[in-house]
Amino acid sequence: MSTVSFKSIDSEKELLAQSAAEYMSPAQLDFFKRKLQGLEAELRANAGETTEHLRETVLVPDPADRATIEEEHALELRTRDRERKLIKKVQQALARIESGEYGYCEETGEPIGLKRLLARPTATLSIEAQQRRELRQRQFGD
Repeated sequence: MSTVSFKSIDSEKELLAQSAAEYMSPAQLDFFKRKLQGLEAELRANAGETTEHLRETVLVPDPADRATIEEEHALELRTRDRERKLIKKVQQALARIESGEYGYCEETGEPIGLKRLLARPTATLSIEAQQRRELRQRQFGD
């Protein structure tokens, strides 16, 4: 196993201070890998908490209270379903880091940009490509 030596980037400020020539350098890829792994761990912990919470079934005689509890559970399940989908996107982003494709638009091949990746580390499209896709979806209902 080879070890790559580079100065670790520990903050978004440090990341944004780097030159454009360093885009998706090993240090930047390591930063995003750690960020994505942290996000995945957080999402998995949330899923575990939901499972435990839903197991704690409380029997309440009042129909209004029961309906409130059921609605809260339904909302929690919808949230976890979105998070489950996000975990899949995080795993895909981690795979793109390993393959060397991370940080580049899947449509144009252009850099996605550090600010966009900080805001949405699972992004696969540049802002321009995303806007074109959304416009097509609104026009054609894709």
